[in-house]
Amino acid sequence: MQIQDALAAVDALPQTCLKQRSRLYASKPLGPQDQPDFVNAVCRIETELSPWGLLEALQGIEQTQGRIKKRHWGERCIDLDILLYDDLQISDAHLQVPHKEIALRDFVLLPLAEIAPGLLIPGKGRVDVLISQLTETYVIPLQTDQTNQPGVG
Repeated sequence: MQIQDALAAVDALPQTCLKQRSRLYASKPLGPQDQPDFVNAVCRIETELSPWGLLEALQGIEQTQGRIKKRHWGERCIDLDILLYDDLQISDAHLQVPHKEIALRDFVLLPLAEIAPGLLIPGKGRVDVLISQLTETYVIPLQTDQTNQPGVG
């Protein structure tokens, strides 16, 4: 599966170790609804790469896995984002950390809460509070057997 391949590629990055991952979740797509549901997960890594070095490495994984951007918020085979990087807040032309939409996306918050309950997202608040403020959710857990396990199963 595409996500397992991506997680394995992240774990294989230089100076990087996959420490934890959420289960997989299905969600309705943002934007155009004439596309299949998305499958989402989050992971926690330890890395010596800078945030910009990590971004470049993740974009390389996307390219290797055949990502082609067809339209804004459209279908794609893989999308790797840096949600958080320690307690840093970064905003430049190439990178925003925390991810600019993190507080509004159920498909990010729910898996994030699974691996880091009570997490404080810099400039946004606690993940559990942000979840309680969601007006609706379309996220469905797809698996239950590998929650919080390092590696890719």
